[in-house]
Amino acid sequence: MAVETATHAAEAAHAGFDLVPVVVLLAAAVVSVPIFKKIGLGSVLGYLAAGLAIGPFGIGLFSDPQSILHVAELGVVMFLFIIGLEMQPSRLWSMRGEIFGLGLVQVGLCIALLTCVGLELNYSFAQSFVAGTGFVLTSTAVVMQMLEERHALAAQKGRRIVAILLFEDLAIVPLLAAVVFLAPGGADTTLTHRLVSVGIGLGSIAALIVAGRYLLDPMFAMLGRAKAREVMTAAALLVVLGAALAMQLGGLSMAMGAFLAGVLLSESSFRHQLEADIEPFRGVLLGLFFLGVGMALDLGVIAANWRLIAISVAAYMVLKMIGIYVVARLFRAGNREAIERAVLMAQGGEFAFVLYATAMQVGLIDAEANAVLTATIIVSMALTPLMIIAHDRLMPKRPPSLHGVEVAENLSASVLMVGFGRVGQIVSQPLLGNGCSVSLIEIDPDLIRDAQNFGFKVYYGDGTRLDILHAAGAAQARLIIVAVNNAEAALKITELVKAEFPLVPVLVRAIDREHAAALTHAGADFQIRETFESALVLADKALEMMDVSEEEREIVITDIRRRDAERLSLELVGGMYDLGARSLVLGNLPLKPGRPEETGT
Repeated sequence: MAVETATHAAEAAHAGFDLVPVVVLLAAAVVSVPIFKKIGLGSVLGYLAAGLAIGPFGIGLFSDPQSILHVAELGVVMFLFIIGLEMQPSRLWSMRGEIFGLGLVQVGLCIALLTCVGLELNYSFAQSFVAGTGFVLTSTAVVMQMLEERHALAAQKGRRIVAILLFEDLAIVPLLAAVVFLAPGGADTTLTHRLVSVGIGLGSIAALIVAGRYLLDPMFAMLGRAKAREVMTAAALLVVLGAALAMQLGGLSMAMGAFLAGVLLSESSFRHQLEADIEPFRGVLLGLFFLGVGMALDLGVIAANWRLIAISVAAYMVLKMIGIYVVARLFRAGNREAIERAVLMAQGGEFAFVLYATAMQVGLIDAEANAVLTATIIVSMALTPLMIIAHDRLMPKRPPSLHGVEVAENLSASVLMVGFGRVGQIVSQPLLGNGCSVSLIEIDPDLIRDAQNFGFKVYYGDGTRLDILHAAGAAQARLIIVAVNNAEAALKITELVKAEFPLVPVLVRAIDREHAAALTHAGADFQIRETFESALVLADKALEMMDVSEEEREIVITDIRRRDAERLSLELVGGMYDLGARSLVLGNLPLKPGRPEETGT
């Protein structure tokens, strides 16, 4: 009887929801992405390859990639929401010139260039315009993922690319209207109808701004007082998806709605919680989007039209890169930034799928042309990570400009300090105040120049190089202090110094306990974790304000220091000082004095 019940339950569960596709998608991502990142090809190409492998044109585990793409587009939506949370309205207003200047010029020039490809291939002007326009609008998903992996979203060059992407999203309504107008019989569409479409789009934006300005923050404040975390998460999803739906109903892109919702909440006190709630969904769905794109790559269409697709991909990408480069230079971007932007934005985007589908519905292109153009876009998206890798190898990062900076050479002082960041600056002051001679070397030229403005003489030098340590006077120093903000660099410097100058004491700034253990094992004469003592001072003050006597506070703090030293000794004995891993054995701060196994941090 029990067996029959379990069998019926399993059948009912299977009938209600099939877990196999979910497991396959997750397994494909988990297997492919780490492999592709390990060999230097990036996560985007890993997702695309996995999607191709499990899709209808691979081993055939999925037959309808479009249904997955429709759901996975929410990943792009949530990505734009998180970007919006980082864009305060004042910052967005300051970008208006880049959005409507740089964005407009780039889109306009690239449309003109790419329309010529279709004309050269003997297609009509309307078909050439639609095909080229679809390729002009860049893939937000690909570019944003690349910018995030390159840590360039917050940089000035990243901000300009985001501005262009925002303008491309705004261009969706007029471009769709242009497709309808160019279709057979499209000229019969009245000016009033087109103006109504534009008005609906602008009205959707205005309504979203008003709702965000007066409703969102009070709503989250009310939910916050309810102290129901799951409801806050549901509300965050409601805001993102509701804004996306509002824009979609108004004829705009869902991504634009999510971005505006993020901007409107960027100055909210709930911003960080919203970001934490949305982030897991964003990552999973964005990966699912790339998997869906890989599945949609129709190998049959590519095989039957490979010459046309190869010519189209090459012509579109080359001409688009030329247009982007020219516009970037016109707007005074440096040569390297212009080339990098051209490579990053050379592909077609996901909006092309909508544009081509609309063109097919109104009779501007047929189903075969739609399939060929869609394959062209997907191939360009797959090529982008490879082009980025080629760009980085052919144009490696320039060494920092040393204008106005002296290189360490023939230095001599009683103390050599490697690293002059926030820790090094503080450590140096008592030494200099006590009349000690100190040689300061730092690898960041900008930091060196800033230090010079405050009267410090800092030399350029990479402490991980033995020749630089010799030039900086390590052999003559009575003491070497390593204060760099990089765990691996600090460890390497310590190992070099103890191997080459074993009699010179080395004092090192440690990042965390594992790093401290590694430094001690490498021979550091003294190491101190950058947060440890400041945390104890903070704890001491907290106990004081809790009316704990000075004597009791001293006993507790001393006991914590003792047990921390014991734990560090145990880690050294056990060999737990690998910087590639973070031990989770310890867990939390001690609950009671005298129990070293509970000591954390």
